[in-house]
Amino acid sequence: MARAKRFLLTFLLGTLSAFGPLSMDMYLPALPDLQANLHTSQSLAQLSITACLLGLAIGQVFVGPISDRFGRRWPLLIGVGFYALTSFVIVGVTQISTLIVLRFIQGLGGSAGQVLSRSIARDQFSGKSLARFMAILMSINGVFPIIAPLFGGLVIRFTNWQGIFMILGIIGVILVLCVLFFLKETLPKAKRSRSTGHAFKEMGELVLDGGFMKYALGQGFVMGALFVYIAGSSFVFQQIYHLSPQMFSFIYAINGISLVLGSNIVGRLVTNLSEERILRVGILFGVSVTGLLSLSLILGTNMYVLMIGLLLMVFGIGIVNTTATSLAMNAEGDKAGGASALLGLSMNAIGGLATPLVGLFGSHSQVPMVLLMFTAEVIGFLIYTGFTKRLA
Repeated sequence: MARAKRFLLTFLLGTLSAFGPLSMDMYLPALPDLQANLHTSQSLAQLSITACLLGLAIGQVFVGPISDRFGRRWPLLIGVGFYALTSFVIVGVTQISTLIVLRFIQGLGGSAGQVLSRSIARDQFSGKSLARFMAILMSINGVFPIIAPLFGGLVIRFTNWQGIFMILGIIGVILVLCVLFFLKETLPKAKRSRSTGHAFKEMGELVLDGGFMKYALGQGFVMGALFVYIAGSSFVFQQIYHLSPQMFSFIYAINGISLVLGSNIVGRLVTNLSEERILRVGILFGVSVTGLLSLSLILGTNMYVLMIGLLLMVFGIGIVNTTATSLAMNAEGDKAGGASALLGLSMNAIGGLATPLVGLFGSHSQVPMVLLMFTAEVIGFLIYTGFTKRLA
């Protein structure tokens, strides 16, 4: 693949895969403003994150197999177009219940970008080449958690939370045009599933494949720790430690850089180490960091200890996300859409169910956020090691 063509493909797929960060991170600084403006509670405001995550998860279950049958391009165009339209509709919302419903629908549209960016990558690459490409892809994806909250914090200074959704709609329109004019179909007709039903059946068979599910579920719970952090951090830093939205955005961006570094280092390590070993170390690292952070609660964690712990945890998540995705997709090249769908379902569904727990367990302390992150990391470790021993 020519260097210029590969760069364009990488940048476009990295941006399409970032509908999660775009949909959540950009408006994180506005969550307190949204809560006040819509006269709602913290848990209901966080439920708007959960609704979007569930939409992203459920949508991928349908888009992935459909793309195995009909190709990648048209499902991608329809999904991203739907995302843009819903974003514009959200601007006029005045009730939290309506917002939650529309956020779910927005997630359904955005799911096409997430599931098909991984599928298209698998169509083009395999083996360690796929691991290196995924490392670059995840690094680009990781840039959005850096710039999105910074940009969101800047927008909040001049407008309100509705302005953020107007910008998301414009981004959606731009991506539709980029896919329409610059992305060619990557799944030839000869390699497609013979029917839609067969494509869904192949995806169902993956659920019974322990070798695949150890990556999907292990990664899903590790990413659950990230979503807990995403949901709880704005309230912890702004309401408990009384930081401004701009300062919170800066801290969040620093953690985003850590995510990029974790993803990027995989592309370097994979030359000399097996992906399986890198994944194992990444999961253990996350358990150790969140365990020490939980232990520090007994000693009375201050803001700086929390910041360092979160920085290291996110670094480990970058490693796990890249290696688990590469290992899972590499083994399932003939049904990349279904495999990508299950990976997305695991990450977003677990994250969507975990995020409201942060608010339900209390918003006056960082304890619920830290303990939930540790719990998610431990479950991810137990699932991964349990399946590994069972298959040995």
